[in-house]
Amino acid sequence: MYFAENTSDTRYFIDPSIAAGALSVGPEDPLNDLRTCGLMFETMAVRDLRVYADSLSGKVFHFRNADGLECDAVLHRRNGTYGLIEIKLGGKDLIEKGADTLKRLSAKINTDKMPKPSFMMVLTAVGEYAYQRKQDDIWVIPIGCLKP
Repeated sequence: MYFAENTSDTRYFIDPSIAAGALSVGPEDPLNDLRTCGLMFETMAVRDLRVYADSLSGKVFHFRNADGLECDAVLHRRNGTYGLIEIKLGGKDLIEKGADTLKRLSAKINTDKMPKPSFMMVLTAVGEYAYQRKQDDIWVIPIGCLKP
């Protein structure tokens, strides 16, 4: 797999509150529909990642291969380094699912044509601190810990 050929720019609302307003979402509604809440969080997270990437002379892309394996965000810097990012609301099961996706994707990268990722991250909605998992070196980072 040649990774760069499968990235694309994905369209997102600048602010997820636009989608919430269009759907007439009230303050309690996200808790009753975690799937939609997760999609709105992903939109917000990609917006924040783009600001962060810009400060690093980078861009954020979406990735999906022919088999349907996808990565929510690929932060690619001008110097050729990149990181793989899965965006999840949080919780042990979702973090594990995101980490599994990152590991499967990383294993498919053709390192004869490009370097391996500089980092892999599960970006979460909740949490008090960031940490790196010892078993696979994947970072788990609450969105509140990102700073451009």
